[in-house]
Amino acid sequence: MNDSALSRRDFVRGSIIGAAALGLSIDPRHAFAAEPTGKPAAGKIGDFKISLAEWSINKALFRKEVAMKEFGREITNLDFPRIAREDFGIEAVEFVNQFFKDKAHDSVYLKDLKKRADDQGVTCVLIMVDGEGDRDFSSEKTEARNKAIENHKKWIDAAAALGCHSIRINTGANFSPTNTKATAESCGALAEYGASHKINVICENHGGPSSDPDSLIALIKAVGKDNFGTLPDFGNFPKDRQERYTIDIYDAIARMMPYAKGVSAKSYNFDAKGNETALDYPRILKIVTDAGYKGHIGIEYEGNRFPEPQGIRATKKLLETLRNSDYNPAS
Repeated sequence: MNDSALSRRDFVRGSIIGAAALGLSIDPRHAFAAEPTGKPAAGKIGDFKISLAEWSINKALFRKEVAMKEFGREITNLDFPRIAREDFGIEAVEFVNQFFKDKAHDSVYLKDLKKRADDQGVTCVLIMVDGEGDRDFSSEKTEARNKAIENHKKWIDAAAALGCHSIRINTGANFSPTNTKATAESCGALAEYGASHKINVICENHGGPSSDPDSLIALIKAVGKDNFGTLPDFGNFPKDRQERYTIDIYDAIARMMPYAKGVSAKSYNFDAKGNETALDYPRILKIVTDAGYKGHIGIEYEGNRFPEPQGIRATKKLLETLRNSDYNPAS
């Protein structure tokens, strides 16, 4: 470690001690984790828990014929905890609101869903929220932003009823590193409501400015609330017409990780050895480790080569193989 790095670390440590004396709270994970870098050093990949994102079975949920072919039965959102546990041996789930979009305030339905998860020993982790005026979070019109906030509050209520820790929102398309005011106001208001229910509000790199780390991190800092953070997705970054990433995705993930309250293991395709062909999973998981993250990593298979069950199993096997393994960067 060079002198400047030592000086910075000593300064941060001294600042934390001083802050503690003043009764201030600082998350030590952010303070003492390694500097965010997309080029992690060799070392051990840490431990983590595995969850299953419901989008991994979206084709089967949307289309009965796919469900019958891949699962031998029609399936609904109520079946998801059982599918995660019995079909894949996964003990935590990440819901997508599209599959129970009219049930956010249906207490009977939510109680049934929670019981089904509990009966399977399955943890409800989060709800990914779409189609609730997502783009309006960054609207120039106050009325549109307020409506988006109200639309999302019911999903915070549902997340609390299910025992989740977070909802994932979409942040709109009208913000940038130097223009966050409107979006930060609406996201901040929703985060305040979330805090009153002990629910985090988190942002995935999910297209538009949210997939630009400069814009997303500027928004996180502008909101400035402990329960407003990121959900780094391994693959949701801009690509060119040849399907090549147009930014350094490893650097982007590293920069998002200090604010992460969830992680999404996107996967598309696998080679004969079981490695994901588009993403360097060992490198990403070492980045996640270096950030001090020990929460759930959610499998989100989005490939077309394999049926959904096969893609989920391949992603799970890869994660399990790499967990607690030694990482050695390519020379």
